[in-house]
Amino acid sequence: MATADGLPAPEAMDDEQREAVETLLFRLADDEFVAAERYTEWQVESPTLESDLALANIAQDELGHARLWYDLLEDFGYDEPDLVWERPADEWHQSTLTELPFGEGDWADLIVRTYLYDTAESIRLAALEESSSARIRDRIGKVSGEEDFHVQHARRWLERLAEEADSRERLQAALERLFPHALTLFEPVDEEIEARIDDLGVRTATLSEMRAEWLESVEPYLESQGLSLSEVPQDDEGPDGYALPDAVGRDQSHTDAWPDLVEAFTNTYRELGRDQATKIMRDPDEEEA
Repeated sequence: MATADGLPAPEAMDDEQREAVETLLFRLADDEFVAAERYTEWQVESPTLESDLALANIAQDELGHARLWYDLLEDFGYDEPDLVWERPADEWHQSTLTELPFGEGDWADLIVRTYLYDTAESIRLAALEESSSARIRDRIGKVSGEEDFHVQHARRWLERLAEEADSRERLQAALERLFPHALTLFEPVDEEIEARIDDLGVRTATLSEMRAEWLESVEPYLESQGLSLSEVPQDDEGPDGYALPDAVGRDQSHTDAWPDLVEAFTNTYRELGRDQATKIMRDPDEEEA
């Protein structure tokens, strides 16, 4: 991978630089925003008050992280309606892991999903700590510590559920359903653009390198909890021998559940007849001022 000197400010980037940075930012922001939307479905439904409060905090964290990345996209001339409320459903890039509906009343589904997602997110963020984009680098510290809390929360619950045969069976079922979608976190938006992201130094690890690191972390841990990846769909031509789902999200192919989720989170904006939006959170730069 080539190492680039620092990228210029957004207004000074050429078209190829801009496309590379925008592609990475949309992926980060869309994952976080859609994950937060799904997590809110568990509000006051968690098995304990403590876990309900923790999940509320996690959802708020993910929304805040989305705000950090969408804010950087505004440097390129977008506004919030462009980015969220008026963007067509087929122009989003989130991993299908984040958009899948939960198994009805299945806390194991949420815990497996959170563990797989946030372990991957920690690895993705580490690859941005020395990004050639100063604006991206400066945001990593705001996100990493919170993602570490999310992973620890998921691991504590996963270990608790794995102690009993019945709940371990639910974890296994969730793992088999979700793992193929978790692999889409490391799928390319476009091969040529992904190579350019690496060559420009926007991140310091390739998608395949990050996926390998993720697998090296999650495979032995899951097995240590009595869970088996041998039942996860296999494909000799898939990433590391695993099968991908039909829709991967990065290429703007989505699950059947996605249009309904978009309809739900944009409903108030549309019903009020808005043509501009109240900020979903304050501009992080204003908070620092």
